[in-house]
Amino acid sequence: MHVRRAENLRRYNSLALAGHATALVEAGSDEEVRLACRWAREREMAVIPLGEGSNVVIAGELNAMVLRQRTRGIRLLEDDGNGVLLRVGAGENWHAFAQWTLQQGLFGLENLALIPGTVGAAPIQNIGAYGVELAPFVQAVQALRIEDGEAMTLSRRECAFGYRDSVFKRELRDAVVITAVDLRLERTPSLNTEYPALAAALAGHDVSALTPQDVFEAVVNIRRARLPDPAVEPNAGSFFKNPVIEAEQAGALAVRFPDIPLYPQTGGRFKTSAAWLIDYCGWKGRRRGQVGVHPGHALVLVNYGSGSGTELLSLAAEIAGSVEKAFAVSLEIEPRIYRQAA
Repeated sequence: MHVRRAENLRRYNSLALAGHATALVEAGSDEEVRLACRWAREREMAVIPLGEGSNVVIAGELNAMVLRQRTRGIRLLEDDGNGVLLRVGAGENWHAFAQWTLQQGLFGLENLALIPGTVGAAPIQNIGAYGVELAPFVQAVQALRIEDGEAMTLSRRECAFGYRDSVFKRELRDAVVITAVDLRLERTPSLNTEYPALAAALAGHDVSALTPQDVFEAVVNIRRARLPDPAVEPNAGSFFKNPVIEAEQAGALAVRFPDIPLYPQTGGRFKTSAAWLIDYCGWKGRRRGQVGVHPGHALVLVNYGSGSGTELLSLAAEIAGSVEKAFAVSLEIEPRIYRQAA
């Protein structure tokens, strides 16, 4: 096991934010994960699991061991003829895996194309896009407990999935290392093309002839057109969650702002667009030093050079404050924030 000391994390996160970790280890197997966690425990050092760093904000020096999960592999657990149950290594790239499933004639993940990050990070965030979330496909999540290296299997219910949320962002945050995800995928397509942007992109197609590959390619094209490439303009994708508000507030906002997007949710609540709220407040394209809001998408915050995590979070707070003042709606940051590990 190779331990890198005082490692600068700039190249390990898609926002290219500098900040040193006391130690960094890359683990390519469950046994290497156990060894790394034991090494950290012996030194009373916190462990921060990290995939491709596409959904984190590094804001300062981290007194911790960063554990990069590199475990790979795709295993067939079950095949009942209608679909399969796969166990996918946490270190597999998500987009490459989604592309692979289509090539194998396995369907369901086409709307989740081009989402950055690893398979192991996907359940943490309960990734979702264009009308589809990961949760319905998850049968179980395999993990190792950091405090003792014990293996755990969490069912979908135990994962407590919600909108861009799971138990891994709350009770089990930095308490476990996800090693694999068990996913059920079907051989018969069931296309979801109702999301407005996706429906518009597919408007010229014969709906009866649409294939999962068509949906996959449309999603890829939409994302490439709307979202900046982190390799060119460092970012973490959507920086804020879309707020979910009560019906009474939604009705009042619709009267004051007739163009506000409102999408009915279960329980009579409504989801609105964080990007629309931010854009209305005039933030698109604005900068604060070396950080700013992307001119093409109000939900994307960008590090234009040597910006720090502290600067980025200060900008995010300013944006959230203006939205709160204008709409009485609270914005919640989507990426995980690491200021300092005790």
